[in-house]
Amino acid sequence: MSAARFLVILCTGALAAAAAPASAQGQMADAAATCAAPADLPAPLASWRAPVPLRAATAARGLKAATLTPGQSVTLALARTPDVAYPLRPAKPGGSVSYGGLTRFTVDKPGTWRVALSTAAWVDVVRDGAALQSIAHGHGPDCTGVRKMVDFTLSPGEYTIQVAANGADSITLLVTPLP
Repeated sequence: MSAARFLVILCTGALAAAAAPASAQGQMADAAATCAAPADLPAPLASWRAPVPLRAATAARGLKAATLTPGQSVTLALARTPDVAYPLRPAKPGGSVSYGGLTRFTVDKPGTWRVALSTAAWVDVVRDGAALQSIAHGHGPDCTGVRKMVDFTLSPGEYTIQVAANGADSITLLVTPLP
């Protein structure tokens, strides 16, 4: 790149930053200030800040070793997407530079169950060869580190979670029943 082109790009970026509305710059500063300390967690997310390590399976045959306990958050070590054999193709599988994996859990009582994630990764809950339809989704409480929450109506039995399209090789994940 020539020095002249570099200067044009540098100056354009500086002008764009200077032209940003003061209210937008203030909102960014306010958002940082509001998260100066972690927020309290609601009871269903109580274990969020004490995750236990768990390595995700890369195929269904490895799920026994990748079992999580509902109500206990995990730091799930993920594999490169090309190394994961998903039982079902995720709707958003991610590319060759993303990460994913599989884990499983058992539901002991019917009701609404929440999957909380530290990133915006794609998540499927699978049972009997089909991805279940979520009933709600949204962001976690501000200043908690919970980025995404997806709710499902589940009956007793065993389920597989497929994590896909994650930008890093680990994710904090929590499966918990809602009151």
